[in-house]
Amino acid sequence: MVDKIIQLQRKIAPELTQVIEARYNLLRYIQHAQPVGRRAVAIMLAMGERVVRAQVDWLKAAGLVEFSQLGMSVTAEGQAMLADLAEYIRLLHGLVGLENELSERLQLNQVIIIPGDSEADSTVRRELGRAAAGVLGQHLGDNMVVAVSGGSTMAKVAEAVNFSVPTTAVVPARGGLGEVVEYQANTIAAVLAGKLGGRYRLLHIPDGVSEETMEVILAGDANLGTVAEIIKKANILVYGIGDAVEMAQRRGLPAATIAEIERRGAVGEALGQYCALPGEIVYVTSSIGLRLDDLAGIGTVIAVAGGSAKAKAILAVAGTGGQDVLITDEAAAKAIRLLINTNLI
Repeated sequence: MVDKIIQLQRKIAPELTQVIEARYNLLRYIQHAQPVGRRAVAIMLAMGERVVRAQVDWLKAAGLVEFSQLGMSVTAEGQAMLADLAEYIRLLHGLVGLENELSERLQLNQVIIIPGDSEADSTVRRELGRAAAGVLGQHLGDNMVVAVSGGSTMAKVAEAVNFSVPTTAVVPARGGLGEVVEYQANTIAAVLAGKLGGRYRLLHIPDGVSEETMEVILAGDANLGTVAEIIKKANILVYGIGDAVEMAQRRGLPAATIAEIERRGAVGEALGQYCALPGEIVYVTSSIGLRLDDLAGIGTVIAVAGGSAKAKAILAVAGTGGQDVLITDEAAAKAIRLLINTNLI
């Protein structure tokens, strides 16, 4: 019935759906940035201040936003409206049908698609984090072990958690990346544990060290072996998917190795493994922690990645099997469908 109403709106009053979507996007941005001023909103959304002023005045009159000296914030009524509008926008964009299509074609239990493009809109990346945090909350029970990978998207997941399960233990899925501390798996594990009110164990070993070096490190630190065993027993894994070459460069792999990874056709990376289409693992970095072939033994595996540029990466990693839930954005989902339909996998 709702689908039919949306179809009628598109035909007889297309401007109405445009207004609804514009106000939804504005309200969503205010929610993520609150308290925020109108000028900041205008800059971030590339809108004229006059247009923003008119829209937020309407939202205020409707009781959806409120003003203070610090800026605009979304009211409780506005929060409820956002939740209702989210499903409308998903139907408007045809995302429900696309979710079902991709879950079937990728052989996943569930696909969740967030409207928009996380490469172009940071708000969409935050929504990816919120969605992943929501799925985590649905599957998280008492006395569980949660493993998380590193990356900016995973940082958004930890940031979005707003519930507590104090009996949870959080561990990094693998050794740390050579990147900013905030995006390392150890940091994200600690932040997530703090949000959940649980405990965490860290893995103080760099990713990609040689096998010989790893043996020396393990021999000198019994605690690492203990943490490695906890990681292997994870009940839930939440991890990101990256572009193969970009991740190889971030890990500081030698230029010759990066060239070899490209030569082998790798397009996606997850958990230190580089994958080619349609799902072949072609290169593996040595480290302690989970690998893609460990996923079958984990209760719930949640992959999070967005942006059309990551479509091939998502397809390649998903093709290795073992995933349960994919949380992505509209841009990536439509690019994935195009790749599948044009037989590019």
